[in-house]
Amino acid sequence: MDFEHILWSEADGVATLTINRPDRLNSLHTGVIAEMIRAVDQIRDGVSGARCLLLTGAGRGFSSGADLSGGGAGGGGGGRGPIDAGGVLETHFNVLLERLFALPVPFVTAVNGPAAGAGCSYALAGDIIVAAKSAYFLQAFVNIGLVPDVGSTWLLPRMVGRARAARMMMLGERIPAEQAFAWGLVSEVVEDADLMPRATEIAQKLARGPTRALALIRHGMRDCMDLTLTEGLMVERRNQLLAGRTADFAEGVAAFLQKRPANFTGK
Repeated sequence: MDFEHILWSEADGVATLTINRPDRLNSLHTGVIAEMIRAVDQIRDGVSGARCLLLTGAGRGFSSGADLSGGGAGGGGGGRGPIDAGGVLETHFNVLLERLFALPVPFVTAVNGPAAGAGCSYALAGDIIVAAKSAYFLQAFVNIGLVPDVGSTWLLPRMVGRARAARMMMLGERIPAEQAFAWGLVSEVVEDADLMPRATEIAQKLARGPTRALALIRHGMRDCMDLTLTEGLMVERRNQLLAGRTADFAEGVAAFLQKRPANFTGK
């Protein structure tokens, strides 16, 4: 599959998607997002055999957010009516976020340099978020008179609490990698040179794991965010039923009893 704005590769069960506009700090417009959706859908539709997705950005930044000069912030009314800065969310940006959350495989992000605006949302959508020391997270919308989008107002309070989320979104300040780790915003922080090796190591470990159980874990956490304890227990009950019927569960038990490493196949 040919792409203009992204790179896509698969190896050792890991599909790596790299936003490839380094000259524009990997800013995002509808063409970039459309290609990302096409790529991610290869996993959703079973075209790709990857058992983990790794997302990163080329060059010195993960993504600076919407390309304000290239249609990334939504089109104007063209003289026919008021601007709808949210239209592009409905047709592109939110579609990609939903695809990432719904993936049937684990999802890792490797964050280098700025992760701003929509780029911040995609970086923080990972199940495991590895940040380079150069990384920072920025909700820049307020600086141009807009509101946070691409799931920010839903995701950030759940990750860092209301006070810290409000600080990020209302003050528009950079949150450096070390501070993001202290807040629980990222999984770990590494030297810049170690970012891709470490993120790839994690992704490969996940790709060797019980894929269907991992998918149930990621979906179960999202499902339970807004449920009561009793409702959450029912989600776990349903997911344990499904996980218990997989070949990987049978293999895991056999490996445990035989005192050997499990050979999970993702089935």
